[in-house]
Amino acid sequence: MNPFRWSFRSQFLLGFACCAALLGYALFVQFKLGIAPCPFCIFQRICFAALGVVFLLGALHAPRAPGARQWWGVLAFAAAAAGMGYAGRHSWVQLHPPALPSCGPGLNFIVEQYSWLGAARKVLQATGDCANIDWSFLGLSMPMWALVWFIALGCGALYAGFQRRHSHLFRR
Repeated sequence: MNPFRWSFRSQFLLGFACCAALLGYALFVQFKLGIAPCPFCIFQRICFAALGVVFLLGALHAPRAPGARQWWGVLAFAAAAAGMGYAGRHSWVQLHPPALPSCGPGLNFIVEQYSWLGAARKVLQATGDCANIDWSFLGLSMPMWALVWFIALGCGALYAGFQRRHSHLFRR
């Protein structure tokens, strides 16, 4: 039952299951606990969804060629790296809150004014509501846990993609 010895498909399905569970928990926190997400949280969810889609497509493809597995691993790591950027910046904003008294415009307004690319750039400038810590577990806030998960899933994707597979039928 060692996940490091699982097949590429199994490892990528595990990554997909983790992303789905994390997104499910984020929705639980939003709708059942009543904690509204900030723009950083929305972009982290988008990154988890993109990472989950890459994991699922990679698992469905399950290539035998090492180069194709490596390509899927790098693609999944790129999605995780984008999430690491947002989660890292969000964590930094929580540790060093800006001196802004208000929370600023909502995400819908930002997207209408600047498009998605401009909104992504604008979100990195962080408004006051992103500095609030409404939830924590073991001393880490939600974006800090998201950063931990992005790092773990990104490294796991690279491991699955670059792991040397034994091609002979019987191992000694």
